[in-house]
Amino acid sequence: MLDLKFLQKNPEYLAQALTDRNSSITVQTFNRLDKNRRNLLSQVEQLKAARNQASNEVAQAKRLNQNADDLISKLSKVSDEIKSLDLLTSKAQEDLSTWMLTVPNIPHSSVPIGKDESENIQVKQFGEPHSFSFTAKEHWELGSNLKGLDFERASKITGSRFVVLWGWAALLERALCNFFLDFHLSKKRLEVSPPFIVNRQSMIGTGQLPKFEEDLFKISKTEYFLIPTAEVSLTNLHANEILDIKDLPLQYCAQTPCFRSEAGAAGKDTKGLIRQHQFTKVEMVTFSHPDTSYDMLEKMRTDAEELLELLGLHYRTVNLCTGDLGFSSSKTYDIEVWLSGQNCYKEISSCSNCESFQARRANIKFRTTSGEKPQFIHTLNGSGLPIGRTIVAILESYQQKDGSIIIPKKLIPYMNGLECIEG
Repeated sequence: MLDLKFLQKNPEYLAQALTDRNSSITVQTFNRLDKNRRNLLSQVEQLKAARNQASNEVAQAKRLNQNADDLISKLSKVSDEIKSLDLLTSKAQEDLSTWMLTVPNIPHSSVPIGKDESENIQVKQFGEPHSFSFTAKEHWELGSNLKGLDFERASKITGSRFVVLWGWAALLERALCNFFLDFHLSKKRLEVSPPFIVNRQSMIGTGQLPKFEEDLFKISKTEYFLIPTAEVSLTNLHANEILDIKDLPLQYCAQTPCFRSEAGAAGKDTKGLIRQHQFTKVEMVTFSHPDTSYDMLEKMRTDAEELLELLGLHYRTVNLCTGDLGFSSSKTYDIEVWLSGQNCYKEISSCSNCESFQARRANIKFRTTSGEKPQFIHTLNGSGLPIGRTIVAILESYQQKDGSIIIPKKLIPYMNGLECIEG
């Protein structure tokens, strides 16, 4: 959520940001809602002043033993008008607050202006795509042939876009989780095992609600949701708290399942592991002082990149343009890994600085040592990394002509010494 006072003073700034984001939301709506709210507040204040005056006149008349019936009638009428206006004012405040929850974050000045992903700016590339003397296969064919990925049985158990991992595939998932977590612990992140189910307010806090409810799995007859990412649980760990500046930055990591309905992705990447309803991911979340949050963003980005480099996977990093930026983010780097079987890049990590946007929604502040008024903290999040998409990249990049898969050297100790997956 953006700062109301800032918007009141800088409506043209918001208008430009919304234009850059290709948003359908307009500043005119804000001006109308805020003007209505302020007019009602002004009327209420005037009536309350009139009520106080009338109350004093009634008291004065009674002290002088004068007839106060007319004054009492006037006082009663003013009180009734205040009650009616209070209801209208509450509704006006609710309308403005609801609108504020639908407004995306303002892009950072270093974010390129563009209409969609075609105008993202590449900032780094690592390695080259693996070359083959044969036609590379897609991961779903490789994994099925090696009896590790079982989409048919998952469909029988649940439905489409789920998978059963057998044997080596289950081991590879566990190996990647442990490898990623050990890496993040070496980077001084604190491992957390948070709830996989959160309440509505937690989803509002990180920006999934109210805008993206159709993309979530909601538990029937409750106000609970399955998490789409550990970002939701980790960020809300400090909701309604004031953190001590001496403890900053707070850096967390967590391995969790993630659940996404992918309501808007019909027909897109529905085959294989790329866009599953349930997948495992290791997430990074950082709480940072505003002065250093962009340094922390660079750190999270380079850490995610380093994981791919340790696995020997070719990737590129792009700075998302305004038209491709996520709702809660002020700046995002997408890291896209090369998939040899599909002959394309796919996003494998997004590292974002949300500045104070989520902190304002979740009421997360920090207190300075000088005793100044608490300030909203900056929150950052990043994938470090998703397990399914990493498995995809390994299978497609390290496939051999006979259909076997070479295990990246860094993973062999986590695979109980297994160096090659064979049929």
